[in-house]
Amino acid sequence: MVSTLPVSLEDIRAAARRITGRVLATPMVQSASLGELAGVPVHLKLEHHQTTGSFKLRGATNAVLSLSPAERSRGVVAASTGNHGRALAYAAKAEGAVATICMSRLVPENKVSEIRRLGADVRIVGSSQDEAQQEVDRLVREEGLVMVPPFDHPDVVAGQGTLGLEIIDTVPETAIVLVPLSGGGLAAGVAAAVKGISSTTKVIGLTMEKGAAMKASLDAGRPVQVEEVPSLADSLGGGIGLDNRVTFAMCRDLLDEIILLTEAEIAAGMRHAYACERQVVEGAGAVGIAALLAGKIVGNGPIVAILSGQNVDMEQHLRVINGTQPLYREEGL
Repeated sequence: MVSTLPVSLEDIRAAARRITGRVLATPMVQSASLGELAGVPVHLKLEHHQTTGSFKLRGATNAVLSLSPAERSRGVVAASTGNHGRALAYAAKAEGAVATICMSRLVPENKVSEIRRLGADVRIVGSSQDEAQQEVDRLVREEGLVMVPPFDHPDVVAGQGTLGLEIIDTVPETAIVLVPLSGGGLAAGVAAAVKGISSTTKVIGLTMEKGAAMKASLDAGRPVQVEEVPSLADSLGGGIGLDNRVTFAMCRDLLDEIILLTEAEIAAGMRHAYACERQVVEGAGAVGIAALLAGKIVGNGPIVAILSGQNVDMEQHLRVINGTQPLYREEGL
């Protein structure tokens, strides 16, 4: 099944060879507290230790390196909720290219400022990633920039899939992989890698309860738009694109389940990561821990939870840890 999909195991292995030396092979640690809770070994893949603070550097680096020198000289552009923009700015700078990053007003300032620090041209457009994408389309059409999408691109998915190779290489007996789910680049890549090697391993996508575009699209049987709402897991916001060509099909065919998490559960995951695992993670990076704490994962073998990012506003993080952060609800507070 995997070989018929837009990104194959061999594509992911080629990406791993391409990005070696440019991204980190991140640590894997075992969690005694979560293992006791789950009744099986639980391992945490510390991808938030990646150079730019999230898994996104894998896909961005593979995509930039896959461009021709002429394409890189035109400059690259992408819409982002923050982490992809930071990764693309870093990867482009490393190869001598100029990056333009388009973001909505919902992207936290700590992520915007870091992208600017890396030398990218930042455009703040509208109040959704779909509106930011319209500016990307204009820049591609009118100024000739080369688009490197945050998720719906084979080279990006293949790059993210290298994380799955590391998981199975480190814990070959993995029974379940818990992966944050937004546009599906990470989930699709990890699932293709993991199931390409270990077909019996389950891959479960985790996302926030409100504004979960991939879950809504899979339920509808086609890509659909959803309203973007504030969330502690802001990196999981945004649509999947109505003309999605890669990640919708891969998530449909490869994910075993999708689990939704409330804001309170995400906050609990962030607190546990800090208090018990000594890890600072953003809301999106805490969803694996959150699902385990909420009793939403039942496994009969080792579980690996991907801690996908740490690019959180530290003032907000402290409020979450101290229990003073207002939780986002339908009314926005």
